[in-house]
Amino acid sequence: MKVSSGGAMNNRRKLVIALGAGTLTAPFGSFAQQQGKVWRVGFVSGRKSRPDPTADAVLQGLRELGYIEGKNILMAYRYVGDMRERTAGIVAELVQLKVDVIVSPNLESILAAKLATKTIPIVFLINQDPVAAGIVDNMAHPGGNITGISRLTRELTGKRLELLMEMIPGISRVGILWDANDKSQVLKDFETKARTLKLHLHPMEVRGPTPDLERAFQFAIKERVSAFIIIRDPLFLDYTRQIADLAIKHRLPSISEGSEFVDAGCLVSYSTNLVENSKRAAVYVDKILKGAKAGDLPVEQPTRFDLIVNNKTAKTLGIKIPNSILVRADKVIE
Repeated sequence: MKVSSGGAMNNRRKLVIALGAGTLTAPFGSFAQQQGKVWRVGFVSGRKSRPDPTADAVLQGLRELGYIEGKNILMAYRYVGDMRERTAGIVAELVQLKVDVIVSPNLESILAAKLATKTIPIVFLINQDPVAAGIVDNMAHPGGNITGISRLTRELTGKRLELLMEMIPGISRVGILWDANDKSQVLKDFETKARTLKLHLHPMEVRGPTPDLERAFQFAIKERVSAFIIIRDPLFLDYTRQIADLAIKHRLPSISEGSEFVDAGCLVSYSTNLVENSKRAAVYVDKILKGAKAGDLPVEQPTRFDLIVNNKTAKTLGIKIPNSILVRADKVIE
């Protein structure tokens, strides 16, 4: 595929620390005393197995900071996948291994780690507001043994709905592909935003471990939805291609919470940059290994958001993406 840059490239902004980059400075004395030590980093993925783009990007970030697998760092990967009931046990394995840091983009795993250990530092990369999710009490001073990055995924809900309305004038019925086993407030958040925009939201619910995606799409057709939203849930990350194929089959435009879906063939995504976010998590790990206390590092929030358009899919669906969107796009897939 040919990829071209849109006009919004000039508006890209870099990630910043919630209250200033200076607070990430860490003492180097303890690190100097442990030269030659092989650090162990536990990574808990919400996916079934590799490849995991988040895990790969965290490792890439660590390599750029001078860490070499097998020489001065060992990665202990654990995969939750469809075994959510085993999340606590999976996290307990890493605690028993006495890893030096636990990293995870999975909310359930982070909450389990918080309960499992008060001493091993924890670094999160989550879609939710970490204060609302009960992970930390304060963004600037998380306290305890935990810190990380909030991707502000849910805070962009209203913007995604507005983009759908801009792409499809007159739209009134919108589907939302979501995991019915998700106990968070995600559906309520979307329903609240939809009401303010006078949109009717129709949950296209599925359940793991093997989601019945076809049934969800049949429901959407029955409810006469004009487009749908894809939640960036671990359940769906292993099925990006199938979701894209079904969307095209049923001629339903979509907007997703992650670029993985639009890369697979869905229409549009609006989200933070996965690689940049994950590399920032590597910076946190590095600071902690060099002596910083996790609770002293402010939770980071992104200020750059990427709008990606799959124009190839738009043409297949017979949709003309408005120029007002194309000129703002950070990437257009032709």
